[in-house]
Amino acid sequence: MNIHAIRAIYYFEMARTGRTLLQSVVAPVISTALYFVVFGAAIGSRITEIDGISYGAFIVPGLIMLSLLMQSVTNASFGIYFPKFVGTIYELLSAPVSFLEIVIGYVGAAATKSIILGLIILATAHLFVPLQIAHPVWMLLFLVLTAITFSLLGFIIGIWAGNFEQLQIVPLLIITPLVFLGGSFYSVNMLPPFWQKVTLFNPVVYLVSGFRWSFFEISDVGVGLSLSMIGLFLVICLATVWWIFKTGYQIKS
Repeated sequence: MNIHAIRAIYYFEMARTGRTLLQSVVAPVISTALYFVVFGAAIGSRITEIDGISYGAFIVPGLIMLSLLMQSVTNASFGIYFPKFVGTIYELLSAPVSFLEIVIGYVGAAATKSIILGLIILATAHLFVPLQIAHPVWMLLFLVLTAITFSLLGFIIGIWAGNFEQLQIVPLLIITPLVFLGGSFYSVNMLPPFWQKVTLFNPVVYLVSGFRWSFFEISDVGVGLSLSMIGLFLVICLATVWWIFKTGYQIKS
């Protein structure tokens, strides 16, 4: 294992966050604060509690998950797409660095940035609503697993994308709607029976549900099922990345 190569890639990607601090950290935090203000004023006045939890507190896990998913995908996809765009990826591929070390460097940096942002948003949420985390260890586990999994997905998108427009398609047109329809701002149990079953095909439901359980011990699906779905998605992403480097898809042509 070439630790020096992993460290170089990791530090380079982390340094990029410092150069784009407003875009990487400040903007997502402000956006989340606006969600609290808008949803708290518009909806919170009409829905006071869900399952015994105040609506303002209830949406905190969903807001964190929304930012976590978006930032994980965006950071990882741009991180690997830009070297491919300018051609420096060929220097990386010709260096004595394995594909595993490349993935650990890029995905590790993207996941770290997303986790830090998630914790900042969690701290920001305390300014708006009183929060008590029932299972902090499980909360961190869900946070880390989700960040790693969606950073891997972002890495795959960055390899696949042929231009900057394609780079934005999945986060904007797929992930964002899935998060909004995945029980981030409401309980799945509030839906009619038919739509409850339809919603279970949305993978984000399992992420949000498990993450919310770690806060309030309430969930729309079983915690074990949530962990299993995250694990399955992680395995699929790992297998896809392995296939990309094995075949050279979009990186050796």
